[in-house]
Amino acid sequence: MQVYQIRIKLYVLKDIPVERVQERLALFLDTGFAVSGELLQMHEENRFKYYCFDTLYPIAQDRLYRQGNIHTLTIRTTDRKLADHFYKISANHFTEEFKGLVAEVRILPHKMIEYLYTLTPAVLKENEQGYWRKHMSVSKFEERLKVNLIKKWNRFTGEQIDEDFPLFTTLEFLNRKPIAMNYKTVRLLGDKVRLQITEHETAQRLAYMALGTGVLEMNSRGAGFVNYRWL
Repeated sequence: MQVYQIRIKLYVLKDIPVERVQERLALFLDTGFAVSGELLQMHEENRFKYYCFDTLYPIAQDRLYRQGNIHTLTIRTTDRKLADHFYKISANHFTEEFKGLVAEVRILPHKMIEYLYTLTPAVLKENEQGYWRKHMSVSKFEERLKVNLIKKWNRFTGEQIDEDFPLFTTLEFLNRKPIAMNYKTVRLLGDKVRLQITEHETAQRLAYMALGTGVLEMNSRGAGFVNYRWL
């Protein structure tokens, strides 16, 4: 498995509040899939998408991404076809809010990962029950995070890995209160977390994959994008 990282320079065509930027970035990527029937079908299916994206950098200091500025969007994926698509299409794509300018791509190296930490909130959807802390223990949250990565690995590779292994030694929440994320007509609540990954071979494989898929859910909407620190 390889994790491909694509960085796109985006020209802002219209002022965008910080709380709406992930939603508008998702639209920028979604509309780019229209050039390919295969990718459009993938986008419309209810399944893992195997890509994730960060927010814009530099971050808007006054909580507004202003018209006329240029920012960088980082996308990662484990799918070579998606990597080629984002590289070739997105740099010339535009919506009402963004115009792609130039893109670059690289493969992230395989190294021992000590920490994963989210740069965008990790979201755990619980249907009508709302934010997970209202009805779920931290240990159950940790279990769901691990199971989600295992499912992504199994479906992407076609393997069935042994689930009895330590994924991380510690999980630390980096926010004091839930972080809101706009999606369609609702506000999802998520958390920023830091995981200390074990040296177990399977844990390291899943941690590397997470760089390209994100953690937990809504990754193709801009949630659960993780960065890393090598051991």
